[in-house]
Amino acid sequence: MKIDRIHVHQALLPVVGEPYRMSHTTVHELDSTLVEIVTDDGRHGWGETCPLGPVYQPHHALGARAALEQIAPGLVGTEIDSPRRLARRMDELLAGHGYAKAALDTAVLDLLGQELGVPVSTLLGGALVDRVPAYYSVIVGSPEDSAVSAAAAVDAGYPRVQVKIGGRDLAQDVETVHRVWEAVGHRARLAVDANRAMTVAHAVQFDRLTAGVPFVLEQPCNTLAEMALLRGRLAHPVALDENTEDVDTVLRAISEGLADAFSFKVTRLGGPTRAAQARDLCALRSLPHTVDDAWGGSVIAAACLHLAATVEPRLLEGVWIAQDYIDGHHDPERPVVVRDGHLAVPQGPGLGVAPDPASLTRRVATYS
Repeated sequence: MKIDRIHVHQALLPVVGEPYRMSHTTVHELDSTLVEIVTDDGRHGWGETCPLGPVYQPHHALGARAALEQIAPGLVGTEIDSPRRLARRMDELLAGHGYAKAALDTAVLDLLGQELGVPVSTLLGGALVDRVPAYYSVIVGSPEDSAVSAAAAVDAGYPRVQVKIGGRDLAQDVETVHRVWEAVGHRARLAVDANRAMTVAHAVQFDRLTAGVPFVLEQPCNTLAEMALLRGRLAHPVALDENTEDVDTVLRAISEGLADAFSFKVTRLGGPTRAAQARDLCALRSLPHTVDDAWGGSVIAAACLHLAATVEPRLLEGVWIAQDYIDGHHDPERPVVVRDGHLAVPQGPGLGVAPDPASLTRRVATYS
């Protein structure tokens, strides 16, 4: 089974309802890039990468497509028999840009699963469950609105709620956390995510003012050096998110004791194959983590679910998908949706989802 051609598609994903607000950015629409690999025996494999705008990380949609333009021609004619061999070939064609390579890695796993008649989760080590917990993300808003949204999510069955803070007066963030705790209590686990908006001093002060509320504090500061300064100074456990730019950084964070948990983004780590390495590092130290991505439709959501199904359940903090904030599905016949706060792992060989190219915004390139 060889790569015959590679199509690159664009899908514009408008945010439904109010904009998605975080500490550093407000999102109205996202630009997702989907990769379709067609083999010489007629199979189609799919991958997706959707950066959360141009300022959330050093990733952006045009950068993903430029990287694919550099890599894809050199993959045409390549035998698809090993994701690791493909990763080595991609590294020979372009250094870095793991978020673009992630879409190709996902598509190759999809194709291998189809050829072998097994789900992608089997290629990643084997599923332990067929249903994984989801978590709900409450955007930056007033303390009252955040409490209402969090309570509604728990009532809908979500076992975990992430509350966005930052980019405003400290008093509002403190009040938001207390209001959410009053509304939710022990009915769900809480994470409070500053998305790098705090200084070290800000984080320490915030931690002390919310000491009576049990939650995980996610990525309060911008750099790994700043995060290191927080060790031993906070009452709350700390999770790393944006700093985990590759598996090597995850290894460093674990070895230096910089994090109590992680929020992993599959495309940031370079795709499911490399994200599985981060999963295994966490398993060695019993460190909990999420398995999700910055944004995107059902293709990246399916990839996250297949990986999440292979995580030890006691270590899986949950999976987040953007579906609550976008309208429609790449694959309407097999939608990836949250039901009762949980997500079913797609069934069938490969990813278990396959977009209709006609439903995407446009095809932007073909390499053959």
